[in-house]
Amino acid sequence: MLEKIKKSFRSASSKNGSYSVGMIALVICMVIVVNLIAGQLPESVKSIDISDNNIYGVSKTSKKVLNKLDKKVTFKIYAEKDSTDTRIKSFIKKYTALSDKISVKWIDPVLHPAALTKAGVDKNTIVISCKDTGKTKSVSFDDILVSDSYSYYTTGSSSASEFDGEGQFTSAINSVTSEQTEKIYYTTGHGEATFSDSVTKLFSKNNLTTDEVNLMMTGKIPDDCDLLFMDAPSKDISDDEKTLLLNYLKKGGKVFIILGDSEDETPNLDEVLKEYGMQEADGYIADMQRSYQGNYYYIFPEITATDDLANNLESEMVLMINAHGLITTDPARDTITTTAFMQTSDNSYAVTEDKQEEGTYTLGAVATEQITSDDSSDSSSSKDSSSDATKTSRLTVISSESMIDSQITDTYTTLENLDLFMNAVTANFDKTKNVAIKAKSLEVSNNTMQHAGIISILTIFGIPLVILIYGFMRWWKRRKA
Repeated sequence: MLEKIKKSFRSASSKNGSYSVGMIALVICMVIVVNLIAGQLPESVKSIDISDNNIYGVSKTSKKVLNKLDKKVTFKIYAEKDSTDTRIKSFIKKYTALSDKISVKWIDPVLHPAALTKAGVDKNTIVISCKDTGKTKSVSFDDILVSDSYSYYTTGSSSASEFDGEGQFTSAINSVTSEQTEKIYYTTGHGEATFSDSVTKLFSKNNLTTDEVNLMMTGKIPDDCDLLFMDAPSKDISDDEKTLLLNYLKKGGKVFIILGDSEDETPNLDEVLKEYGMQEADGYIADMQRSYQGNYYYIFPEITATDDLANNLESEMVLMINAHGLITTDPARDTITTTAFMQTSDNSYAVTEDKQEEGTYTLGAVATEQITSDDSSDSSSSKDSSSDATKTSRLTVISSESMIDSQITDTYTTLENLDLFMNAVTANFDKTKNVAIKAKSLEVSNNTMQHAGIISILTIFGIPLVILIYGFMRWWKRRKA
């Protein structure tokens, strides 16, 4: 009997079976080893984002913020971890793994109800804090998974339409670790447009506060104004307001103007532009070469921005509709430098009812001037004037309100209108960079995160490994024969 058993193991079929069993055992061992190694990899490596819109992806902007993070930041999450939306949990884990300065603590509000009262927050809230600055910022889960309010009013139910994890976290970290807060005053009294929700959220994400000012009523620009904004005025400014603006700029102030449509002439506003080397062309601009589907008044400008203005622009696709054109001229002083950052092609026309003027037109420009302490002896108009011996005044002009029109920016989300706009805004501040990140759409079919565990390892490595080992064993067997 023993001899029969020994002979059966010497048969060809037994040898082939032994090879197969050995090969399978070897593959399983190697897969287990690789899987154990993968388990020790950082979360950013072993989590594979397979969502359609890359909602778990982290942009270069956020990575720069996290790489430069030199203060410890704490994420306290007041929520039941097991019942938290998987998308939120996955992104928190992936995002916080990118910096060793971030610590995460989950606090169950059911087990610790007093913790909510002590923190002054509701459940499903993340409190992001920095001990060094003493600052905190709360981010609700509703700020991360943004519901479609329009759908609620039309269908009676709402569901998350956007994922804003990256934008909320990067903004909060920038806010709690920064000592700097900038204030924007926007003018009223000239039929100005109002900021869309998208623009307001981006201001907030960049730690920029806003308030309104009526220059005719106050007679001055507030002392704490870091940037004076005029959003598409439909009426001209007064003589007194013109004087205020020019004096403010001559003392190192910052002014941002988006040109609007006006039925009347605007000689006072035109004089402000002229002093800084800009002149508005008559009519609307039609671009024969860079237009949207043959509509010559829907223009894709050539982006000539550099430095901070070009920060994180990838596609450089900006759409402007019914834009006015600017012509660069000689400024009033040699100390003023005027530079275009958006312009048309050379096959463009300024069109009115009576004529068409061919040329290359500027659609966005910045004029800067170095101001010494002697030139800005009156410190009442700028809060930084007493601390800086030399300052830079800055006038930014964009020739169409469509640049930040929500009907464009919210409809064509792949455009970079808001990215360039926010770069132009934050370029006015020495210590502020544009870290505002737009929310990502959830109108997709797949919003899952694949973990690099045994399944993915088998998928990625198992099949090629089996083929490789099988081929080796066959070659070895033939060699031995």
